[in-house]
Amino acid sequence: MSAQVSLPESHRSIAIPSQVGGKRLWAFMGPGFLVAVGYMDPGNWATGLAAGSAFGYTLLSVVLIASLMAIVLQIMAARLGLATGRDLAQLCRERYSKPTVFGLWIMAELAIIATDLAELLGSAIALNLLFDIPMVAGILITVLDVFLILTLQQRGFRLIEAVVVTLITSITVCFSFELALANPDWNAAVAGLAPTSGLLTDPTMLYLALGILGATVMPHNIYLHSALVQTRAIGSDNAAKKEAMRYASIDTVIALSFAFFINAAIVVLAASVFYANGKTDIAEIQDAYQLLTPMLGAGLASTLFAVALLASGQNATLTATLAGQVVMEGFLNIRLPAWQRRLVTRGLAVIPAIWVTWYFGEHGTASLLVLSQVVLSLQLPFALVPLWVMTSDKTLMGDFSNPLWLKLLAAGITALIIMLNIRLLWDFMQG
Repeated sequence: MSAQVSLPESHRSIAIPSQVGGKRLWAFMGPGFLVAVGYMDPGNWATGLAAGSAFGYTLLSVVLIASLMAIVLQIMAARLGLATGRDLAQLCRERYSKPTVFGLWIMAELAIIATDLAELLGSAIALNLLFDIPMVAGILITVLDVFLILTLQQRGFRLIEAVVVTLITSITVCFSFELALANPDWNAAVAGLAPTSGLLTDPTMLYLALGILGATVMPHNIYLHSALVQTRAIGSDNAAKKEAMRYASIDTVIALSFAFFINAAIVVLAASVFYANGKTDIAEIQDAYQLLTPMLGAGLASTLFAVALLASGQNATLTATLAGQVVMEGFLNIRLPAWQRRLVTRGLAVIPAIWVTWYFGEHGTASLLVLSQVVLSLQLPFALVPLWVMTSDKTLMGDFSNPLWLKLLAAGITALIIMLNIRLLWDFMQG
């Protein structure tokens, strides 16, 4: 079946009220929060805990830089979708050769599999911590969320957005409680927002920094955002597109600010509870769960931590499914039923997750979680270069092509990510 539009079941399904003001802005709010979910998934937890326990507040600078990068890139992706009426994957298929399109599709699929792996492990760990369900059984249970997603999609896109916002709110409340108990050194936290030279000289710090970068700026979200903004029924004239871009930018900034708070909170919590007490090797989510209650002196501390983790994993599951649909339909111009697409992606992620859990035990999951985020970082250039090229193309974008300052900024972000990835690969080859 040929898919002519992005997310055809939901394309232009959300009406925009004619009134100017809050109601009109509210109608545009939502896509940014679906994208933000990918920036606070269980992969972020693993990298954030490892970074905070090993280096204290130092890597907060990476969280901040990555969040600012994400805001710029996601706004560009939204503008691309609104200006052209197509998503990034569709445009790649239309404008590049078949071998290039196939290569880009493979890279995007690898990113989605890495994301799905993190979500699967995170949800399974949360089920194990909350209900003592064995990890392997928890991993298999997460396959059933296919049917939850299918049900939500059938009931309308606004419901998916409402569920996502509710879960984000739950995660925010849980971490606010944890931080209130942890009583962090806020002066040190503020100082940690400034970059340090150790990022380039310490291989371990660089590895974790790239893990944070991969967990924060996620390649599949670039494709997804360019499709999500097309769920709004906007006009085809430039004035309507300009207004939609302004509201999409507001939506993105607000949503990713929540993501920054969650990611920073994970690092701050690990720094104030573990690093400050000499426990600098806490990378396992399970270890953090076991230590939070005795170290914070509150019985709810560990439980809320696990509840937030479960909400995070289930939330990210929703958007990974949508991203998989956008990528497959856009690059290959074919459609699969949502449950089939989800089962394929989940199946590819289940195999390494079960193998690691069986071979290394439950305490092998942290390494796999961090590795999955580094894989995401390595995939980033394959989404960012096409995004930069297309949003800078005046023949494609018309009046909405990138101004010079944004071209330079986006080029700098892309170049920085590529250089860091090259440095990581070099360190890896050097042992």
